[in-house]
Amino acid sequence: MESVIGSPAKNQFEWFLDAHREALRHCLDGLTEEQARRSLVPSRTTLLGLVKHAAFVERVWFDEAVTGRPRAEIGIPETPDESFILTDDDTVESVRRAHREACENARKATAALELTDLLPGNRRGPLPLRFVYLHVLRELAQHCGHADILREQILANDAAPRE
Repeated sequence: MESVIGSPAKNQFEWFLDAHREALRHCLDGLTEEQARRSLVPSRTTLLGLVKHAAFVERVWFDEAVTGRPRAEIGIPETPDESFILTDDDTVESVRRAHREACENARKATAALELTDLLPGNRRGPLPLRFVYLHVLRELAQHCGHADILREQILANDAAPRE
């Protein structure tokens, strides 16, 4: 990534969004399918589920909110909780690819927009792009933290000597 110091505010937001998108996608690096799916908490949160959920977040905020298209038309779950559910077809590669595509589509959807432009399709009502960028950045940062902890636990557990 190139430096954004001194660049316009929108570029700075996008730089931080891309950094968090990439960090979350890389939480799956070097993991087996079993490790990526391993559940360590009572919720549906797994590393693979976090990346799948992040793709959902991109579609909610940069497709539904920008275009106003309903979730069913976009092909995403109705609720955030459902977005963590893994199917047999979900693999590290397929979820990474879906996340990468969702991020690319998000960049395209916002390319011509300014931070003050209102996005009409949010359930709360129209919101400025700046709010959406801040919301998504907050959510990605939170999930990157979750991913760091889960990955550390998985790797430490698998490295522990077996008796």
